[in-house]
Amino acid sequence: MRSRASFKAHPLHPALIPFPFAFLVGSTLFDLASFLAGSRALSLTAAHLTLAGIVAGLLAAVPGIVDYFYTVPPDSSAKARATRHGAGNGVALLLFALAFWQRDADWNATLLTMGLELLGAGLLAYSGWLGGTLVTRNLISVDHRYADKGRWQEGTFSGRPGDEIVVAAVGDLKDGQMKLVHVNRRRVALARTASGFHAVDDGCTHRGGSLAGGVLIGDTVQCLWHGSQFDVRTGKAVCGPAQDGVKSFAVRVDRDHVLLRIPK
Repeated sequence: MRSRASFKAHPLHPALIPFPFAFLVGSTLFDLASFLAGSRALSLTAAHLTLAGIVAGLLAAVPGIVDYFYTVPPDSSAKARATRHGAGNGVALLLFALAFWQRDADWNATLLTMGLELLGAGLLAYSGWLGGTLVTRNLISVDHRYADKGRWQEGTFSGRPGDEIVVAAVGDLKDGQMKLVHVNRRRVALARTASGFHAVDDGCTHRGGSLAGGVLIGDTVQCLWHGSQFDVRTGKAVCGPAQDGVKSFAVRVDRDHVLLRIPK
């Protein structure tokens, strides 16, 4: 799934998160060194790193929130994982803010400061592990390629149930290409194959992976999370682990337009 918060196809959230991790973990290590050596200079450095880490963490959270709402598939295992990831990072930033507030008048770390920072660093490690899993297992923000896939395409549309709406131009997709279509907040994978245009629900029935972000070969789309395959003409599951099919939608071509009927 290509990141919505990206610059020239490069996702912003993964590019920004090393800074708060480095600053906040660094502040913890500097405070430990200061506590053992009795050095005010090291404690002052730790305080500055804490402030820089909190600011960097808030900046990194902005594209992360955008991806949480617009990139991570809803009702999926990745959504639950992303929720824990974001909550963990948020609580970690709060712990470091409390740790900074607990410093004495000379900005030296107190025992409570050290305890809060160690808790925060541990929580950052856990939420960072979740973030890595979102990328490596759920392919969040990974704009993968396969033969003749073309560029990632996505669009948002609305209408009344039963209406037909234009969701693409015929020339937008070539044989073997797909487009993610948001219709009244419902995610639909639009596919073009040798047999024509077809549309099915975007969420795999196994763990909710995006089919538009999968691989289309012939009339079969494969979810990249666990390999489940579906027939885009009917929505039927043709290979597990998914047992249930996905809903298919009526699609037709009118001259140069691809029209999808919104389900009632």
